[in-house]
Amino acid sequence: MTQYLMSVHGTEADHDMTTGGGYGSPEAMREAMAETDRYNKRLQAEGYWVFAGGLKGPSTATVVDGQGAQPVVTDGPYLESKEHIGGFWIIEAPDLDTALALAADASKACRGKVEVRPFEG
Repeated sequence: MTQYLMSVHGTEADHDMTTGGGYGSPEAMREAMAETDRYNKRLQAEGYWVFAGGLKGPSTATVVDGQGAQPVVTDGPYLESKEHIGGFWIIEAPDLDTALALAADASKACRGKVEVRPFEG
């Protein structure tokens, strides 16, 4: 079995729970979260689940560069971008076709585009 990262990308505004983010309304956001929870339970029941998590908005990020004599800590995301990773799954699947089918279901559940990448080794 190969492990895959399935990541969901979105804008900073997509993280605003008070407005419903990119979902259009708080109710639509709650429905997507409930559907995603059901999807997560399915992954667990079918043996694909390794780990998953949603991330706070990119403005909460901190970058640490420890390559020099003293670490340099910078507030904000590493990359300036319009879209950022909002959440992810790590799954184990027998092949890429299975991972892509699971990503299609994930995309439908969370109502966002899902990028699939295999781990090295």
